[in-house]
Amino acid sequence: MNSRKTFFKIALLLAIIVISYLVFSRPNYPQVIPHMDKLGHLGSFFCLALLTHLAFEPKWYSLAGILAGYALFIELVQSRLPYRSASSADFIADMVGVLLFYFGLWLYRRYIKAAVIGKTRAKTQS
Repeated sequence: MNSRKTFFKIALLLAIIVISYLVFSRPNYPQVIPHMDKLGHLGSFFCLALLTHLAFEPKWYSLAGILAGYALFIELVQSRLPYRSASSADFIADMVGVLLFYFGLWLYRRYIKAAVIGKTRAKTQS
């Protein structure tokens, strides 16, 4: 097994554990900035998408579907917890995080990776 993929699988597992703890535990911190939790959802799902991609390289629709399922699971559990509440805005923030990951991946492949490949070809031709 590839040690790089193993590293990202372990990192993904740890991220899921930490994120699950944070979203299911009783919040004991003041929310100073309104809707700051939406940024937390966005960032968490961006990281989950990145780690899942690096660990398994799934098709985009598989990754998006699995993370959408996890996001729905989070909201269903939170709707049952007396100290939490479910929110469709949280689900949207989760999916925006996945979308931003794929936008960043597209930018990387389109501009950065293409530039590196172009430089490599130019060196081999000269």
